[in-house]
Amino acid sequence: MNLTWKQAFLLGGLFLFQKISMEIIPASAQMKQWSRRCKAQGKSIGLVPTMGYLHEGHLSLIRRCRAATDSVVVSIFVNPTQFGPGEDLDRYPRDEEGDLRKCRELGTDAVFMPDASQIYGPNHQTYVEVGPVAEPLCGATRPGHFRGVATVVLKLFNIVLPDRAYFGSKDYQQLQVIKTMVRDFDLDVDVVACQTVREQDGLAMSSRNAYLSPEERNEALCLYKALTRARALFAAGETNGDNYLKAMREIISREPNAEIDYVSLVDPESLQDLEKVDSRALAALAVRVGRTRLIDNMLLE
Repeated sequence: MNLTWKQAFLLGGLFLFQKISMEIIPASAQMKQWSRRCKAQGKSIGLVPTMGYLHEGHLSLIRRCRAATDSVVVSIFVNPTQFGPGEDLDRYPRDEEGDLRKCRELGTDAVFMPDASQIYGPNHQTYVEVGPVAEPLCGATRPGHFRGVATVVLKLFNIVLPDRAYFGSKDYQQLQVIKTMVRDFDLDVDVVACQTVREQDGLAMSSRNAYLSPEERNEALCLYKALTRARALFAAGETNGDNYLKAMREIISREPNAEIDYVSLVDPESLQDLEKVDSRALAALAVRVGRTRLIDNMLLE
């Protein structure tokens, strides 16, 4: 078929519009209807759950989702039930306009942006209680956190109806909690774990990095330095778990504004402490730098 330049221009513009078209969905019922239409058309759905303030780590999940699924949904919801008393729910960083722009640029098909009333109705009273995998590490210092995480993720799965859901490995315990819930409830969702994305100097990307002053940003590198020290010990054949903990703590303690929440060496599956390192281990830590609580981990294998 031969086209005039004007027809080609118009068709090109239509194609471009179709590529950048993105639905913004605020209501749970509307989101479910959208997903059911996709399913009826034989399309697969990928979900990237976020709390917004998107950074390159989130964007890497969206790209991976875009490459593997027909329809990409990004959820943006700051979930109140995973914040404890005195935590940063009210000041958690938000950038709705920037988030939507980034989603659109990556070819996201729909952004689910509910408010709390859409997720937790006026008489909401049912929550997911997670077992031993949620008890150590962040579970020990943030009571109820993973109860809120598991509940909101289950609700997102039921609303969005994804075939696959993409999560970053920086939140390693969260990933294990979700995998456990999917297994135990026989959910038909493939949980895809994606690598931690880091800044050039090694700091794990996190929305909470925005809280850090320039001085604190530099001190926050102690997390990555501690983990790389653990990796070096593993490469050297160290088997004594206490030596890993001592080395990581020593590096963090050099920074005057760094306060250790936990430094742990655990089994990558059960997340239980390891006294002796064999073939695999997870070095995991949470550190407050100033007022900002940061987490990171490194798989040793």
